[in-house]
Amino acid sequence: MIPLPLFTALALMTAVAALAVLWPLSRARTMKATREADLAVYRDQLAELARDAKSGRLPAAEAEAARIEVARRMLAADAAADAAAADPAVTGRRRRAAAIVALVFVPVCAAALYAFMGSPGIPGAPLAERLSAAPDRSDVAILVRRVEEHLQKNPNDGQGYEILAPIYLRLGRPEDSARAYGEAIRILGPTAERLSARGDALVVAADGLVTADAAKAFAAALALNPDEPRAAYFLGLAAEQDGRAQDAARIWSELLARTPASAPYRPVVAEALARVGGTAPPAAASPATPGPGAADVNAAAQMSPQDRNAMIRGMVDRLAARLDKEPNDIDGWERLIRAYGVLGDKDKADAALKTARAAFKDDPAALARLDAAEKALPTGGKG
Repeated sequence: MIPLPLFTALALMTAVAALAVLWPLSRARTMKATREADLAVYRDQLAELARDAKSGRLPAAEAEAARIEVARRMLAADAAADAAAADPAVTGRRRRAAAIVALVFVPVCAAALYAFMGSPGIPGAPLAERLSAAPDRSDVAILVRRVEEHLQKNPNDGQGYEILAPIYLRLGRPEDSARAYGEAIRILGPTAERLSARGDALVVAADGLVTADAAKAFAAALALNPDEPRAAYFLGLAAEQDGRAQDAARIWSELLARTPASAPYRPVVAEALARVGGTAPPAAASPATPGPGAADVNAAAQMSPQDRNAMIRGMVDRLAARLDKEPNDIDGWERLIRAYGVLGDKDKADAALKTARAAFKDDPAALARLDAAEKALPTGGKG
């Protein structure tokens, strides 16, 4: 509930505001003085008309018509003043009723409406207390604020900027996202993914326009990794926006030629290519992944359970080693996580999920597949 001192202060503020409105209404006008002033003006007009008619500056007919009009106005002003002062009791009652409505009825109705539709029982939540409380993962604003405060004290924490940058983008703050990616690049060094992510944020900040700074970031990303798909796509978009449709078609055709059919971004690139009049080339073959061949299966059938388990673990370790060098294979990560679940290595499965999510933090489709892989893990297992 509202504390008593605060409630008193709010009530006084309401009263002062109402009095400021009602004060002019509470002052009775001096109707007699007003009427006398109006009549004096009309008398001066009549005298001036008489002088003009006597000197010949105003024809007699016009002078007579003007005198009649001024006389009519004098009578109307006198009658209006008498009507206004006829019933001062009624006027006083109306002023008192207006004061009661403003000072009592309006605040009472407002309080009742708040009690019915509001939440007066919820305790206050000052920002300082929210920041000092235990972290609540559902309160993204507080989490962001804490990271920002941490970065103010530790301005060379590149990992902090890298964590904050995609969150800024999801919160609709692309300028802050681009700035955070820039700080991460400055501290941790440039990578194709960081440069592409910064360029992406710059494009969002420019309402879909690939600016010169964004194009520079994408070009630098491709210089580090010619197979970076996001950088290639946006450079093609920059060419299209510049009116270079042939260059856009060439960039997107080359990108599709090395893109597997299962890649989640392939339909977007194909649609863009069709927009500039190009034809999508056949999809690239999916990268070969290590797996047991027929000879491996036959050999495994002749092994003891211990040897067979050792062989399976060796294959899983080789897959893990390959993914450590080539982390952009979402299919491989799914197989690795599933294999760890079958083997009962929950700790390794959790570690693989964490690493894979970091590698695909900007790919919602891949993150959804990892979530599904986590849900499919056995509930048991060691670790």
